[in-house]
Amino acid sequence: MPYTASDLRKGLKLRFEGQPYTITEYNFTKPGKGQSIYTCRLKHMLTGNTFVKNFRENDVFDELDLSEKTVNFSYDDGVNFIFSDADYNEISVPADVMGDKKYFLEDNIECRILFLDGNPVEVNLPTFIERKIEWCDAGAKGNTAAGKVMKNARVAGGYELKVPIFVNENDWIRIDTRSGEYADRVMGRR
Repeated sequence: MPYTASDLRKGLKLRFEGQPYTITEYNFTKPGKGQSIYTCRLKHMLTGNTFVKNFRENDVFDELDLSEKTVNFSYDDGVNFIFSDADYNEISVPADVMGDKKYFLEDNIECRILFLDGNPVEVNLPTFIERKIEWCDAGAKGNTAAGKVMKNARVAGGYELKVPIFVNENDWIRIDTRSGEYADRVMGRR
């Protein structure tokens, strides 16, 4: 059943002009006169390109053929990332679909893969993962009154990010896999 403009909301996945999109921002306006306006920021599910589009009440959109499966990471074959499902079937995910999330993979980590028309388009990892700091810049003292002072760091696996000045080499940190940013320091782990 197709979607109408009144079905639009943040997070909805739909087909617009034959292409798959996710609505990342949504705003509804009802002017004093005339039709309601639905303003959406659309993100292309395959390319990541975004744009803003206004829709009217009578606009209609097609649903996407989406499915989701829980899997565990098995290995990286150098070109693709291989996951296995509960029946031990292997699912191959191209490196461009993984993006920076490849740095957060570890053996047997449970993930959810979103499929569009039978092809993997998105891999969702646990929200937070823990990694050990392998290297970080020396912290500069002072200037902490202005707010959070951040420095460069690299965690096991090669991922680089900004961490607060009090984080040191060999500390364990928690990383938000949705944004790739530092979340907090893990105490008591060595």
